[in-house]
Amino acid sequence: MRTLADRLGRPLDDLRVSVTDRCNLRCPYCMPRAVFGGDFAFMDRNELLSFEEIARLGRIFAGFGVRKIRLTGGEPLLRRELPRLVAMLAGIGEIEDVALTTNGTLLAGHAAALRDAGLRRVTVSLDALDEAVFRLMSDAHHPLARVLGGIDAAHAAGLHPLKVNMVVRRGVNDHCVLDMAEHFRARSVVVRFIEYMDVGSCNGWSHDEVVPAAEIIRSISARWPLQAISSHRRGEVASRYRYMDGAGEIGVISAVSEPFCGTCSRARLSAEGKLYTCLFASHGLDLRGPMRAGAGDDELARLISDCWGARTDRYSAERFARRARDGDPKIEMSYIGG
Repeated sequence: MRTLADRLGRPLDDLRVSVTDRCNLRCPYCMPRAVFGGDFAFMDRNELLSFEEIARLGRIFAGFGVRKIRLTGGEPLLRRELPRLVAMLAGIGEIEDVALTTNGTLLAGHAAALRDAGLRRVTVSLDALDEAVFRLMSDAHHPLARVLGGIDAAHAAGLHPLKVNMVVRRGVNDHCVLDMAEHFRARSVVVRFIEYMDVGSCNGWSHDEVVPAAEIIRSISARWPLQAISSHRRGEVASRYRYMDGAGEIGVISAVSEPFCGTCSRARLSAEGKLYTCLFASHGLDLRGPMRAGAGDDELARLISDCWGARTDRYSAERFARRARDGDPKIEMSYIGG
């Protein structure tokens, strides 16, 4: 194994792979319908990395120390035969964990097959348990019951630990935080409350809509006392808290109020094969072009190594200065996953 660190000494530990830029929801903070409407030009199928190409890159990243691969989108379950890709990635000897982030609307029909293929864990994006707020946050007509059914199916399939991600926006769904915590307490589901972030350039982000993680923790702890607990591993983005009555745990992701750039060890691969070293990046390194032009594994490894080795990304820590001076639009979250 070749160790790889960026200019700030951060290793490359895990890889997030977007398998499609398409989604069946139009969450305003990710894919606002005004931009991603019926006439939006998504990628053609031949532009997407094939499963074989993804697996090949997965093996190269594993050679640098990557042990976890998370499949994202868009909505990854819109990609046909996804369990086949899961099996290919799980079959890479060095990879210890293949996970999936999904909006849950299609999960019930795939959970068992994904588990059988080697998927270990699932994270479901769910922003409210109130039907009206859920529809406001997702801007789609899929019923909330379909997502909850997907969560139940994942639990029944043994995809543990199961996590739910809730993006919290002040004045939109912040009043739903306690309901979310109460519903999933003692259900073997870890809810992670995420500060609303300025990912991409089209979601109309305003700092006034950010509910700081500390405020979320105070609110929940006033109802059910919490105690901070240590991270599972280096580079974990969520701060963890356990309920003192033993009813499981929650997490908060505080990328705005308490940036964690100093420990970020994630690389992101877009559906068309561009490597991004930050969720808030404007430009990525094309790996699909060289790969389809005949580049060998050593050449691809060199490109990855040079890209990561030059990395200095600290967007969250420099957010407000960067927003004032940067002119290039940031890549949209639906393109490289969260």
